[in-house]
Amino acid sequence: MSIRDIIEGKKEWRAHVARVKALPRDYQIVYKEIQKYLFKVGPVELTEGTGLLSGIVDLFEEGATLGKGVLDVTGSDVAAFCDDLIKDSKTYADIYQESVNQEVNKAMKKVTDKKK
Repeated sequence: MSIRDIIEGKKEWRAHVARVKALPRDYQIVYKEIQKYLFKVGPVELTEGTGLLSGIVDLFEEGATLGKGVLDVTGSDVAAFCDDLIKDSKTYADIYQESVNQEVNKAMKKVTDKKK
């Protein structure tokens, strides 16, 4: 990653944060909780630009423009809303599970090969 890429990424992030701050207060609160949840759950594409997060802001801006409450947009179970957004996404947990399974399989193969 070049310095130019880093600077461009920071500009994009600042613009994204400005959009979030322009949302009504209830939307900002729910957005921040969604962001925390997604950072903990760890969908891989979350670190690739602001695509998923920008899509959420787009949805929230539209809901606010229509005069909807934030929970009318997400539903009352915000974690389920998040899970639905990333249901087809690969997470860091998935990658780690695959790694653990590969290591176990390698170790078991060695044990099996030694018994032969």
